[in-house]
Amino acid sequence: MSAPIERHDTTARMSKIVQHNGVIYLCGQVGAGDTITEQTQDCLARVDALLEQAGSSREHILQATIWLADMSDFAAMNAVWDAWVPAGHAPARACGEAKLARTALKVEVIVTAAVK
Repeated sequence: MSAPIERHDTTARMSKIVQHNGVIYLCGQVGAGDTITEQTQDCLARVDALLEQAGSSREHILQATIWLADMSDFAAMNAVWDAWVPAGHAPARACGEAKLARTALKVEVIVTAAVK
């Protein structure tokens, strides 16, 4: 028998956290602020909070997908990302350009992590 699927902060559209078989799936996180630096910092702080709520941490991230509204922000986003990821714990990662849900958004991060 398969382990139950746990859903947290669920609305009709999505769950902020889904857990199954020791794996945590977070919904896409965006951040507040006017610059890519501010938005990335806030976005990653939200990831930290959700991971903590789910019983994990950034050291346990397995994979991250990052969407940028404009790839010219890649270096600035990476500066924040590189300072945030603990040494020796870099996850598998992809980054691409996409039209995000609102024009003011510059970055969205989707994370999959293991439970501690």
